[in-house]
Amino acid sequence: MAYFCVSGFSPILMLIFLVGLKNAKSCLGDCNLYEGSWIFDSSYPLYDSDKCPFPIEKTYDCKSNGRPDTQYLKYRWQPTGCDLPRFNGQDFLKRYQGKSILFVGDSLSRDQYFSFLCLLSTSVPNLKTNLTEVGFISTFTIPEYELKVVLDRNVLLVDLVDTAEGRILDLDSVKQDAGNWTGFDLMIFNTFHWWFDRPPHQPWDYFKIGNKLYKDFDRLEAFEIAVGTWGKWVDANVDTSKTKVFFQGFSPDHYDPAAWGQPKANKCVNQTTPILGSKYPGQYPTREMTALKRALSKIKKPVTLLDITGLSLLRKDGHPSIYGYSGAKE
Repeated sequence: MAYFCVSGFSPILMLIFLVGLKNAKSCLGDCNLYEGSWIFDSSYPLYDSDKCPFPIEKTYDCKSNGRPDTQYLKYRWQPTGCDLPRFNGQDFLKRYQGKSILFVGDSLSRDQYFSFLCLLSTSVPNLKTNLTEVGFISTFTIPEYELKVVLDRNVLLVDLVDTAEGRILDLDSVKQDAGNWTGFDLMIFNTFHWWFDRPPHQPWDYFKIGNKLYKDFDRLEAFEIAVGTWGKWVDANVDTSKTKVFFQGFSPDHYDPAAWGQPKANKCVNQTTPILGSKYPGQYPTREMTALKRALSKIKKPVTLLDITGLSLLRKDGHPSIYGYSGAKE
């Protein structure tokens, strides 16, 4: 499983917090935020999911699905070269008053989005909020602060079109959904795992590149082309002097317990602690990250990679496992 339990921690949320700090550079210097380790912190989690006013999707609500341990909620990310400020929801609301934030992507973005809503909603007593959902668009507002946070659940970013020939994934176009991506102060995009689905799970029948249709295509190459197409949209349509743009790295699978020295374990089932230290002992997805970074490097306007893949590799305890979907099956 590549997705994680929705909990009080999401790496991107700390990074969003840092983005708004005018003195972030002077505070953090040249610190690499993505090199470090997970350390136990008894003050975590940052919010109690039971008190979140919004329903957490059952797939990711490990606590309600019967997960008995809670220690996995009490780890925070500690970079090697600096200290991250603790997320302060009240301060965030003041600094982002009148702003708008957009998340676009798959379950990774959806997890981050709802964790973000829970963090903000529980940060101020009696805070009035609104959440509306129309199709694949979720819109959260806090009228008092004139803050809007939107989720567009678009798992592939490029266009998926129903035609007489079948469902066509057009690697050269984002026009189907891009109208939903304008007018924001902060945008966070991601896509990855859906590109590697195979029939009958893949939601397309053909790839389209230029005027040609392909029944199949190298999946990593298709992913890289799609990110490049999205990047061309950024260059043509986003005023980055007004809008900060981020692309998230991908969340990893933990299917091989031998990678962390437990070859007899059942994947990530019953894993209750992260891998200690700063280095994942198994294989890092070098090919995949190289493809992503190569696509991002071709974008002329500034796009920041939220390189969360390495730090997420250390969280073998973070997946729903048997506590996803319909709950525990002992």
